[in-house]
Amino acid sequence: MARMHARRRGDSGSVRPYRKENPEWANADVAAIEKIIVDLKKEGVSTSRIGLILRDKHGVPDVKLATGKRIGEILKEQGMEPDIPEDLRNLIEKALGLRKHLVENKNDLHNKRQLQLTESKVRRLVRYYTGNGRMPKGWTYKPETAEIILSR
Repeated sequence: MARMHARRRGDSGSVRPYRKENPEWANADVAAIEKIIVDLKKEGVSTSRIGLILRDKHGVPDVKLATGKRIGEILKEQGMEPDIPEDLRNLIEKALGLRKHLVENKNDLHNKRQLQLTESKVRRLVRYYTGNGRMPKGWTYKPETAEIILSR
């Protein structure tokens, strides 16, 4: 969702090499990788950080190639799936930060607009996840209760 509200080109980034199987040099012990994922989640690490830690410290370039499952699927099997998906949680946190900023700076028009765009993205993701079955059907985003939702 990088250029959803802007008509500009984005920054180009590197692309991982296309692979169908795990490289020979990579850590391929499925049980050990799953144990590391579960242990890191118990410590409160997010799924994206878990992937970075596995890549940088444990020599696992791609969890799906090594285990056949994504990090989220492994956590779901263990019953450790978060209530709110990580991308949605990050957007809600961003919206909360913008709201707190706007309480002190009421005339900040740029951030008022950014709050509108961010909450639009939140509503769009909520619609996707409720239709997808990842979140309950009647779940809606309300800015008044967002801080309570994130504290769980």
